[in-house]
Amino acid sequence: MKRLSTSFATMLVLCTCHSLAQAENAAPLRVATAPAAYALAATAPAIERQEIRAQLMPRRYTTVAAEIGAKINRIPLAEGSAFKAGQLLVSFDCSLQHAQLQKAQAELDGAAQTLKSNQRLAELNSVGQLDLDLSRSAVNKARAEIGANQAVMAKCSVAAPFAGRVAEQKVREQQFVQAGQPLLDIIDDSVLELEFLVPSRWLGWLRVGSAFQVQIDETGKTYPAKFIRIGARVDPVSQSVKVAAAIDGRFLDLMAGMSGRVQVRQP
Repeated sequence: MKRLSTSFATMLVLCTCHSLAQAENAAPLRVATAPAAYALAATAPAIERQEIRAQLMPRRYTTVAAEIGAKINRIPLAEGSAFKAGQLLVSFDCSLQHAQLQKAQAELDGAAQTLKSNQRLAELNSVGQLDLDLSRSAVNKARAEIGANQAVMAKCSVAAPFAGRVAEQKVREQQFVQAGQPLLDIIDDSVLELEFLVPSRWLGWLRVGSAFQVQIDETGKTYPAKFIRIGARVDPVSQSVKVAAAIDGRFLDLMAGMSGRVQVRQP
């Protein structure tokens, strides 16, 4: 019985040593493979390890500002309203400017009569050349004054530079504004564009006109789009390049400012 116990103990020690030897031999394999996998993942640019986000932007947008100091007479369009190119956006009360234009016109009439009279007297040698030249200068000055006042009168109304919609109204009717003060934010949302960064590796196959999909968060739908511009410089830090795209089609449920996830299928 004593010999049997001794043999059993010996076998137990041998099995334990064998298990420890296997564990010691297997451990280096696990430690060696982890850095290799990490190094392989680190070779890809950071932008390839995250989803590409983009925001819808209008094709054109601007802030309409006052060019003269005057009281606002009328703003016919409310926020969100659509307008055509050349349509009236804001009109000012320009009664003072109109009176100045009439004054300049009256001065031109008087100067023209004086010049006409001096020209007749010059034919009779009854007036000096200096008086004749001064009367011509008075006419030219009055004409220039009229031109300046007409230029001011042209600024008494603001027309739309392009077709679009009113995004924000910054002033109200009967409010006095100064020259340069913002009046309206307007956008051209006939075509909605996207600007985002893509890995520079894509330059090998990415082309203007290539199609892709974009999933918009606000609607939960996916829409077709195509690339319209590719940036001219690669960012060496992020290994990315800026691109621009446009929604391919007209979708009434889309608005500027919405954002979503770009879905590009690589070849």
